[in-house]
Amino acid sequence: MGKVLVIGIGPGTPEYLCRRAEEALGEAEVVFGYTSYIRQLQRFFPEKHYVATPMREEKARCRMALKEAQAGRTAALVSSGDAGIYGMAGLLYEELLAGRRDGKFGRVEVEVIPGVTAAGMAAAVLGAPLMHDFCVISLSDLLTPWELIERRLALAAEGDFVICLYNPGSKGRPGHLRRAAEVLLRTRAADTPVGIVRDAGRAGQEAQLTTLAGLPPVWTDMHAVVVVGNSATFVEDGRMVTPRGYRR
Repeated sequence: MGKVLVIGIGPGTPEYLCRRAEEALGEAEVVFGYTSYIRQLQRFFPEKHYVATPMREEKARCRMALKEAQAGRTAALVSSGDAGIYGMAGLLYEELLAGRRDGKFGRVEVEVIPGVTAAGMAAAVLGAPLMHDFCVISLSDLLTPWELIERRLALAAEGDFVICLYNPGSKGRPGHLRRAAEVLLRTRAADTPVGIVRDAGRAGQEAQLTTLAGLPPVWTDMHAVVVVGNSATFVEDGRMVTPRGYRR
């Protein structure tokens, strides 16, 4: 029986790659992934056999990895950050289960290996903004209707969660972060601290502290994470902190 290793590679640099992920990459006979992630890995694991596919080829990537495993080999399917958080793990399981029902795939072992996710990496850069209850919401409406995203934003704001925003902007949707800020400002103060980190943990990392009324900065894109504080979050000495409540 073959195996698919679904690996979260973190930001894509060796210092933030967990030991099990490194071992799994060594075990894999072929590594499948999005083109930019494969380029990152090739610099550190040049001896591996790679298959890169462009954006929006996620299903094809999963099926190729499953076919390798069906043939008795060990395949790796890589995601940036954590493979189980907006990564490839869920889609791989969906494709595997659908393939079993259709008779395309039999018994295939799957192991999901976590990685440093973007929210955690961005939080470490900013200080300690995720010390209390928080949620993560993607602003990409490619797979989720904007109406549902807006509802989730409104409810998260009402619940006073710290909110991590993934995919805050792109060339095709430059106004999504501004629209999200307008939703949050209905119930959250204009001076609520906000931290933005672009390319967290990678070369060229940028970080900025602002307020909810100050969104969006011009350089926010798909590589950025926006962290919106709750009612207790504060900024001091350039660090964004959400108290856990110990001082009470």
